[in-house]
Amino acid sequence: MHQSSNKNRPDTPDNQFLLRESVSKNGSTPRGARKGADFHEKQPLFDRPLAEPVKLTPAWEETNLPNDELNFKGVTMEQADLEINPPRDWCKLVYFTLLLHGIGVLLPWNMFINARAYFVDFKLKPVNNGTDDMEQIRSNFMNYLTFAAQIPNVIFNWLNVFVHIGGNLTTRIVWSIMVEVVLFIFTVALAMTDSTEWRGTFFWCTILTVILLNMANGIYQNTVFGMAAKLPFKYTGAVILGTNISGTFTSILNLAARLSAPNLRTAAIYYFITALFVLLVCFDTYFALPLNRYYRYHELLGKKTQHRQGAGGRAHKPRIPYGTIIKQCWPQLYNVFFIFFVTLAVFPALIASIKPSNEKFFVPKDIFSDVTCFLTFNVCAMLGSLLATWISWPSPKYLAIPVTLRVLFIPFFVFCNYVPHDKRILTILIYNEYVFWGGVVLMAFTSGYFSALGMEFCPRSVEPQNAPIAGMLGGAFMITGIFSGVVFSMIFPPLVSLIPL
Repeated sequence: MHQSSNKNRPDTPDNQFLLRESVSKNGSTPRGARKGADFHEKQPLFDRPLAEPVKLTPAWEETNLPNDELNFKGVTMEQADLEINPPRDWCKLVYFTLLLHGIGVLLPWNMFINARAYFVDFKLKPVNNGTDDMEQIRSNFMNYLTFAAQIPNVIFNWLNVFVHIGGNLTTRIVWSIMVEVVLFIFTVALAMTDSTEWRGTFFWCTILTVILLNMANGIYQNTVFGMAAKLPFKYTGAVILGTNISGTFTSILNLAARLSAPNLRTAAIYYFITALFVLLVCFDTYFALPLNRYYRYHELLGKKTQHRQGAGGRAHKPRIPYGTIIKQCWPQLYNVFFIFFVTLAVFPALIASIKPSNEKFFVPKDIFSDVTCFLTFNVCAMLGSLLATWISWPSPKYLAIPVTLRVLFIPFFVFCNYVPHDKRILTILIYNEYVFWGGVVLMAFTSGYFSALGMEFCPRSVEPQNAPIAGMLGGAFMITGIFSGVVFSMIFPPLVSLIPL
């Protein structure tokens, strides 16, 4: 009844005033006016249905982001800026920093194997040209050095994959570099000291130093690969390139020190002090990485991935699926292992013992091994790694084919003029120095190129959140391949000395 009376009520001046006011304020005709209805004085002014709820756009509603992130909880302005404006690696600072760490991770190994003359011909040399009780140690010094270096390196590389020290990469890198710095200071002090009267003690001090160096270096090397795996794939290639530059750097440094210094003692002091300086630079540049926007951006992406993984069970850390990771990247793990197995089976033990057949060869006999073995290998391996930054051939599926074919380098170098301990009865088939040198070039180049591809393909074969573990597994298989190749190389001296063919 109330509604019917309202409908029959004439448009009074008051009602017309209300209508005009409503039109002027809202810019549209009220609902009641459209129906031709009369307004009663007692009727509520805003007699209309409630407004429909506002819907957010699908871009916001369907992101499935955690509530904390939707509410911007814990997101700083810097993080928001990094996500809105992804930065670039300005002047490739992050790339060159990881390349420098690649130099640092193999520096201890390269420094000691290139300083053979300092240890064997100076520190452990016979006294007064008499009967020497150190002769057996001198003749097998490189074997002792290799075992002391590689066994702890293998153990601590694998421990670093499965055991998380402090839960972050900074703890591992900082402490491992600091230990290496202290041990190189000790090595320089030994070089400055006259150890003629205690050569046996010097030998065991050196072996202990090498063991501790490679314990720390195993953690350092493995962690650097894990750190690079957080970034785009080319940054793992930067570490591999750095490891090959490390060999070139130490070979050139060794030759320069020997040619410029008046004696082996002074050359060794210059040599090891330079290594100390490089490690200190690596230490400083690691702390500069968090200041780089590009590095912080990729760290932020990694933390967000971990946060989303842990959103379902915040009380427990997500379990790392080691079995799944190995299953996904095992072809590349095989490639990495076999590349370094073949390489270390022939270098340096076998190739360094190959002697020139032609006395008139343009490379002098006293530096033949330094040039054709160490310098050639390190330069060509570096060039191979550099090429891998531009070309990725073959694909991950077919990389195992050329990697497996590299096993042919082992018989090739065995049948060169390889004469360990000046004794050989196995027939020599390759006398030509140029053919031998060409084999070294090809072996080294393929080692650098294929190892860079294999290490890059490892993190690419798994889910992004598992890439750091895959990178660390690649580093562990690399060290295992190095150790296995070194052990396998020990069969060659008896092979060529005892088997007539």
